[in-house]
Amino acid sequence: MNKPDFWNDQKRAQKVTREINKLRLQLEKENKLQQISEDLHTYIVLLREDFTDSLLKEAVSELLEIKPFIDDVETQFLLNGKSDFNGAILTIHPGAGGTESQDWAEMLLRMYNRWAEKSGFKAETVDYLPGDEAGLKSVTVEIFGDYVYGNLKAESGIHRLVRISPFNAQGKRQTSFASVFVCPIIEDDADIEIDPKELRIDTYRASGKGGQGVNTTDSAVRITHLPTNIVVQCQNERSQIINRDVALKILKSRLFQLREEEREKERKQLENAKTDIGWGNQIRSYVFHPYQMVKDHRTNYETGNISSVMDGNISAFMNAYLKFMAEKKK
Repeated sequence: MNKPDFWNDQKRAQKVTREINKLRLQLEKENKLQQISEDLHTYIVLLREDFTDSLLKEAVSELLEIKPFIDDVETQFLLNGKSDFNGAILTIHPGAGGTESQDWAEMLLRMYNRWAEKSGFKAETVDYLPGDEAGLKSVTVEIFGDYVYGNLKAESGIHRLVRISPFNAQGKRQTSFASVFVCPIIEDDADIEIDPKELRIDTYRASGKGGQGVNTTDSAVRITHLPTNIVVQCQNERSQIINRDVALKILKSRLFQLREEEREKERKQLENAKTDIGWGNQIRSYVFHPYQMVKDHRTNYETGNISSVMDGNISAFMNAYLKFMAEKKK
């Protein structure tokens, strides 16, 4: 970084800077862990030589104070996948069920936006298709920050809601589903080649949450990758050119994720997260009635504080998933 020509190649410089920041963060945590280890060892020696209740209370207090940091570091050690340090692209689609499922998809979007906000990450909605009466039909969000993908990958799959539907005049309990798909935001220099001949690019008038200029011009872009039938959309910007560039970036990330999933399936280390949006395929259930509980069916981690979960406090579910996957790989 001290070389005079370091910033001549902006993309390379940014990549190197991110890598340095990543390594610096790891070293800082390792140094702090070493200090914690030495401090705790000192307490053990002192307690063995001259045990007192006050010293024991002091040691326990110190341990309780540093435990959140230790838990955080443990999670970081588990985030060792190739793309775990990257940001992520989050896509949500409602299942069958009309307004009820579309409303559930909107609730999930709020949950992830709150998680990103509380975690200090930046979330940008790049495509939003509103529901007919409420909720949404589809949404794509880019979330930027360190280890976003590593944490958020735990959310890929089918999410099931059980509640008394506010859209049912008879007040009956109803079950709804929505799918969540997460892929990493990849670097521009990643070895993903896209043949322009394999793309179908359509433009249309934006229909989502946008300003006057967005909704009155054909600025929205839809790109279909014909070999894989992957479709990506962007309508967040006024410029058709910018929307096209963003859509291409998302497509590149999706293709990268597809390639990685195929490699993982070959090694039988990763289950295919794309399944039918319906019964028997859910990774997590959110029960509002007749009792309150959120349960992950992969890890069996659960909590009764459903309001906290819907307000974005989902890190415990992510950590449980990381530990679960680490155990599977042993």
